[in-house]
Amino acid sequence: MSSDPREWIAVSQLPGLGPATLSKLTAQGISPAQLLAFQLPEDVRLRADTRHALHTINLKSLLAQADAVITRGLALGLTLISIDSESYPSLLKEIDDPPPLLWLKGNIELLQQPQLAIVGSRKPSVAGASSAFEFARSLASSGFIITSGLAQGIDTAAHKGALKADRPTLAVLGTSPEFIYPAVNQHLADNIVSSGGLLVSEFPPGSKARPENFPKRNRIISGLAVGTLVVEAAVRSGSLITARLAMEQGREVFAIPGSIHNPLAKGCHMLIRQGALLVENQQQICEPLSPMLGFLADQITQVAQDKLKDVTTRVENLSDKETMLLQRIRQSAITLDQLHAETTITISELQQMLINLQLEGKIDVMGDRYLALC
Repeated sequence: MSSDPREWIAVSQLPGLGPATLSKLTAQGISPAQLLAFQLPEDVRLRADTRHALHTINLKSLLAQADAVITRGLALGLTLISIDSESYPSLLKEIDDPPPLLWLKGNIELLQQPQLAIVGSRKPSVAGASSAFEFARSLASSGFIITSGLAQGIDTAAHKGALKADRPTLAVLGTSPEFIYPAVNQHLADNIVSSGGLLVSEFPPGSKARPENFPKRNRIISGLAVGTLVVEAAVRSGSLITARLAMEQGREVFAIPGSIHNPLAKGCHMLIRQGALLVENQQQICEPLSPMLGFLADQITQVAQDKLKDVTTRVENLSDKETMLLQRIRQSAITLDQLHAETTITISELQQMLINLQLEGKIDVMGDRYLALC
């Protein structure tokens, strides 16, 4: 059973409870609710300032703040999933510091499909940008979801290559989804969503671009993908950070070689010396990843079968109010304010029920309106 997303937001605000620590605590079976109630086994070790914060928190105030964040996200058309949700991508959950929450805009089904990350220089050569575009177009046509960071240069070329193949693409952001950075890629971001793609961020609504956010998001790019392709990169660059993270996460890394006189080829050459696979065509990427593609396909099929078997149980698990709410949404798409006016249920309770229905896969949000999926 998924935890209340408000609890994840609340614990994430406390000192010493970053993604790595929360991941370790989750692995020990400790939920956000236990943390907030300060009901922990004696052997759990936390920083002194974390223990002090948990001992002195105003839980009502923290949850009210979390409610406000969720309300803003819903108004922006975002979907929120927590790390203990069935919708959370399994590969990302395997890394050392998975984000506890993901804010999403677009087709969340892409999270469960096999992804290949393509990264590289923000100022690539013409040949580099062309390679990224063509590799992305070909690999997208082969069945991969192309994942990148929506930056200028190689990232942009990769997203556009996937779209050229009439395939969806996934962009991991260093901002919350309503703030596209760089602004010049706003049209591309809109095109990604309208073409069945997905924008992903660990940063809550209201989070603008900050320098420290972009290295953080790199672990998500590599963590979502079965492999990472580096097209062009200087020796010191964010692309190499992503590649090294992929290696640490046990994922395959590919690099395209270049001229020894091209400074943007030096990063790729260094990765090849460190064990990355040298590639000259898309087949050299597909072949080593084909077993993983088959494994993920089996996983997706099993998940679909499990959901089908579980549908009756899910309906039974809905409260009377949630069932009534779902029946109303099935009639026509409706806003939060309209639901409040029709039902007289409090905004806070409505938000929680709507989140539960989203997590159960019963409804989705489009703009400011809720619509039924079943």
